[in-house]
Amino acid sequence: MIETIATPKTSTGKSLRTEEMIVNMGPQHPSTHGVLRLEVVLDGEIVVDVIPHLGYLHRCFEKHCEHMTSYQQVIPYVDRMDYVAAMTNEFAFVVAAEKMLKIEVPERVHYIRIIMAELQRIASHLIAIGTFGIDMGAFTPFLYYFRDREKILELFEMTCGARLLYNYMWIGGLSHDIPPQFVEKTKEFCTDFKKTLKEVNDLLNYNEIFIKRTANVGILPKDLAVNYACSGPMLRGSGVNFDLRRDDPYTLYNKFEWDVIVGKGEMGTVGDVWDRNIVRQREMWESLRIIEQAIAGIPEGDVQKAIPKRIRPVPGDAYGRIEGPRGELGFYIVAEDNVTPYRIKARAPAFVNLSVINEISKGAMLADLVAIIGSIDIVLGEVDR
Repeated sequence: MIETIATPKTSTGKSLRTEEMIVNMGPQHPSTHGVLRLEVVLDGEIVVDVIPHLGYLHRCFEKHCEHMTSYQQVIPYVDRMDYVAAMTNEFAFVVAAEKMLKIEVPERVHYIRIIMAELQRIASHLIAIGTFGIDMGAFTPFLYYFRDREKILELFEMTCGARLLYNYMWIGGLSHDIPPQFVEKTKEFCTDFKKTLKEVNDLLNYNEIFIKRTANVGILPKDLAVNYACSGPMLRGSGVNFDLRRDDPYTLYNKFEWDVIVGKGEMGTVGDVWDRNIVRQREMWESLRIIEQAIAGIPEGDVQKAIPKRIRPVPGDAYGRIEGPRGELGFYIVAEDNVTPYRIKARAPAFVNLSVINEISKGAMLADLVAIIGSIDIVLGEVDR
């Protein structure tokens, strides 16, 4: 049986004719989290179509990398892709470069890289959840999370002198070893941060208003997430149990005990906005577990022992990937008999995840579109490159 929807009528009985309207959100709109312009087609307040317009932050990143005088000089440019998770950008690039050059780094380097990557994952998720809370009308979690993110930035600054763009992970090693007080300060952070996590979890994620704004909104079904090549919390929020740290282990992640967090539809439907947010929240607990194990077992060694004095690879190619805060971050490097790379291609998870926005926004209210954008957790430096 086919149901027909009656045409709305005015009080006088005449048919009420409606037309679609196009509204531009961005590129200067706070809820787009950067210079993203969304061309939104509306029928009243109902979203009919969403067309993202990119490129406002395009810096020719990949072409710049091909004109450096050495492979090591690429790393500061890599930092500027996802500028709130620069450590993981560097991690992905050095994994790809070391794979191509067949460099084995000391065990101490592996441990420090894992510690830094997980601290960076926490710092990135703190921004994602804190700003998402503001989008939903909750301001206090933002203050709590940025206060604790500052402690992570202090650890990074203590180690390499930088707070945002680090140039810390080098091909074959690290620019600096960790300072003597780093281990103790990191232990203090882990202890204090657990209290904040529990407090904000109760304050935000189980708040009745927050649940009503996020449950059953922006549902991304499992098959659609896979078909669009989504990754990270976007994929796991849809119930797909996949994490590169476990399923395609790189460095020494397989030495640690931790769990992969997936969405379960606790407050609504599997793959909704609430699920994507809670996956990030719970992933921070798992990152703390990894950091504590790594800190306890960190070996001695020289972190610069395997850094090559000159890099001139034989012709070939390599693809290295890691599990970044936003998903699979990978670099494909093509080398010729030269000191500079012939081609570098970045697989940016924020760019791929954003491609599904039209599918999960159709039929939503315009106010819900703000929640959907925030739940994708995009960084425009990585999307545009």
